[in-house]
Amino acid sequence: MPSDGRPRLARLTIPTLDIRDLPVEPYRGWTDDAPGTAIQDRGRAASPHGPRGGVGPGGIGNYQVTAHRTSSTRVFEFLPDLRRGDVVYVDVEDTRYVYEIRSTRRTSFRSEQSLAEQRAAVPGRPGAEPREAFLTLSTCATAEDRAAGNFWHDEFGNYEHRIDKIGLLVRTEARR
Repeated sequence: MPSDGRPRLARLTIPTLDIRDLPVEPYRGWTDDAPGTAIQDRGRAASPHGPRGGVGPGGIGNYQVTAHRTSSTRVFEFLPDLRRGDVVYVDVEDTRYVYEIRSTRRTSFRSEQSLAEQRAAVPGRPGAEPREAFLTLSTCATAEDRAAGNFWHDEFGNYEHRIDKIGLLVRTEARR
């Protein structure tokens, strides 16, 4: 059962990556903007919401979560290792939202189309009406960009590409 989609402070657990109870802080904005980067710099994950952001945990639409891979606490260092079928837990108060990873996509900061696909209510499909609750976990592809000789970055130090893991809400559980 999806939630009402309101932004809320949450805790993220990804057993496959040994991530436990990572704080996810909601803020009004969009992926990897200055406020989101500041949250990530403090070792937390950031979850944008609003006109260019996503929904809150368990909401119909795209719950977006970003965290650092190569700087700060490197909490998403191994996010690229997440595979189809892996489970992600998002805990909010007495509710656990269980997402299953379904796909991987790459986002380019230099492409408005690519950014629109990342931030879409249905990931990869701008303008589509959401009927399900999605999760987009996103982190930098800095190592891959550098290996390819791509050293472009934006004003926040974000390299060109992002690695996005897309999940689908498969169940909701009561927490004890």
